[in-house]
Amino acid sequence: MVLNITMTDEINKKVISIFSKHKNSQPIENEDRVKFFAGFNYVKINKDNNGKKFNVEQLEKYAQGCHYIVRVMRNINNEIILYNYDVPNNQLFRFIKAFENNTLNGVIIEIDKYFPEDLA
Repeated sequence: MVLNITMTDEINKKVISIFSKHKNSQPIENEDRVKFFAGFNYVKINKDNNGKKFNVEQLEKYAQGCHYIVRVMRNINNEIILYNYDVPNNQLFRFIKAFENNTLNGVIIEIDKYFPEDLA
């Protein structure tokens, strides 16, 4: 099985549905329960949409190819400006830590995943 964007989109839809049902207090399958740890809600996914266990090498290869456009809003001289950063997957935590350390400032508006090889 090759991990592809379609599969991750399907997993994302499933997870969003679970969070939505949880928020609206609708019944959720026991294995799909929303749990809470370290200050955040999470859903654990053990298998892909085909019922197969995840493959470490494929997930790592997928992660290495991911980049994120991180949109940050800043107020510069009373003008709202959006900065769009290209952040490789292996630097995402470092990028977010820069906000904690006040190296970067502003409000993160969106984090959008993309794959550079998919660009025309």
